[in-house]
Amino acid sequence: TNCLTMTWRLFKNLSEEQQRYEKQLIFEHPAFVKLCQQLLRDARRMTRGDLVFSLHAVVHLGVPQNTLLVQTLVRVCQEKLNQLDNRCISVLATTLAGMDKDKNVSALQAGLQLLVEQRISSIRDIFILQNLMKCLGKDAPVFLKKKLEMAVLREIDGLTFPNALRMFSTLAAMNYCSLPILNACSRKIQESVHDAPFRQLILVLEACHTLQYRNVKLFSALADYVNSTAYLWDKRQIILFLSACETLGFQPGELLDIFTEKVTEDPEFLNLKNLLIVLRVYSRLNYVPRVQKHLFFETLHSCLNKCLPQISNTELLKAVYSLGILGYLPHRALDVLLQKDSKDELILSDDLKEQNAVMLRCVKTCMELDSPSFTKPAFVLTENLSSLVSLNLRKAQEALIELLGGENMFRQNVRLPYKYHIDFEIRMDSDRKKVLPIAATDDHPDSRVQRLAFLFAPMSAFCLGTTHPQGKLAMKKRHLNKLGYHVILIQNKKFQEMTNEDAVEFLKGKIYSEDAFSFPEATVQDNN
Repeated sequence: TNCLTMTWRLFKNLSEEQQRYEKQLIFEHPAFVKLCQQLLRDARRMTRGDLVFSLHAVVHLGVPQNTLLVQTLVRVCQEKLNQLDNRCISVLATTLAGMDKDKNVSALQAGLQLLVEQRISSIRDIFILQNLMKCLGKDAPVFLKKKLEMAVLREIDGLTFPNALRMFSTLAAMNYCSLPILNACSRKIQESVHDAPFRQLILVLEACHTLQYRNVKLFSALADYVNSTAYLWDKRQIILFLSACETLGFQPGELLDIFTEKVTEDPEFLNLKNLLIVLRVYSRLNYVPRVQKHLFFETLHSCLNKCLPQISNTELLKAVYSLGILGYLPHRALDVLLQKDSKDELILSDDLKEQNAVMLRCVKTCMELDSPSFTKPAFVLTENLSSLVSLNLRKAQEALIELLGGENMFRQNVRLPYKYHIDFEIRMDSDRKKVLPIAATDDHPDSRVQRLAFLFAPMSAFCLGTTHPQGKLAMKKRHLNKLGYHVILIQNKKFQEMTNEDAVEFLKGKIYSEDAFSFPEATVQDNN
């Protein structure tokens, strides 16, 4: 057991390439073969500690699970399960978490689950509890997950920084979002974030995505740490971090600016894979750099052009779509894309067909509306889809009726060209002092009439913890501006939480505010 355990300890500290080479040498060594044969003979006479540590070492060294040796050790662990102390249970749980499900492994896991139920009140070590949680995984019954949660909370005052980092992945493995545990771990990580290995930062963010846990303070602390140490990290590491932030809808603005500089200074590292990630991150988070924005997008455009000979149809569509969301038209890539579209080369399997059709339609809309030659139309053809509004817009409808004096003062559920849709539309005089009846402006069209479009969007359409719209919503707002609308974006969840009086006052402020008629957001359209 000592020999196997020491071999594993030395082996796990090697690089992946070294591990492949050393593993071959270990398996071909005659002493290793003899050692495994002896282990097979003596398995039933071993102490409980030697037994579980031998299984742990053998599995992690890569001995195939279907071998007689591994299956024998698993069966002997089943026989001696009730003799295992808490430490042995922890080691066994760690081993089983990394094994594939088969008849013997499943039986041992089931037995381990029963044993944990009996002993959970006696386990005081958070590390052991974490191992058990990871092993039992998402298939554990809810009552047992709750018991494990209570056991961890009982010992939460003894939570260490490494425990806090590891707990995110542990809960993700269980698919169990315990807010009290996650909040406690978040506080601990924020206190000692400068001690965190980079890989652990990524694992924490990935676990937050799995658990649908959103904590702006935690994400900001991690981003600030990476900002302050950006000079230490490889560019590919920063890409990984930004990608993890993007999946959470969190915009680390300062880090995006730092990364912009790195891209413009040395774009050679941007292979096709990295380029597609960068485009996805900046477009979804709707981030146009504060400085060097033209140089940044020209650099990305140049990298995309270099990748055109080997890029797949889907990747080309995604790249052009991402740049289109930001208002940038990559002409050469667009030409290639449209040639493929004319030959029906963009039609893919059914599961991607609809998604690709939507992206292609958006690209063509961007080509038209974001073109420098596009001028605001004097009249926009619109259509009322229905006089009924959805339940989540009923409150807004009632507030507008109370504020404006009747349903004749606004339109609801309006469809525009380019398959765009707005929740409510109101019209005002040129001085923006008075709301005009819809019928009167329809009968006597006047180019001086101001059109307001209300979009009640879910929280997920905004960057986390802000009112900054994400890419698709920002593109829609930009295009509605081009069609002559002043767009008012409202986070519907927060609006629903207002009292009726507050809702009316809120809309009044939005309608008569000067901000409703400004066009503040940065774009790269002037670069086309």
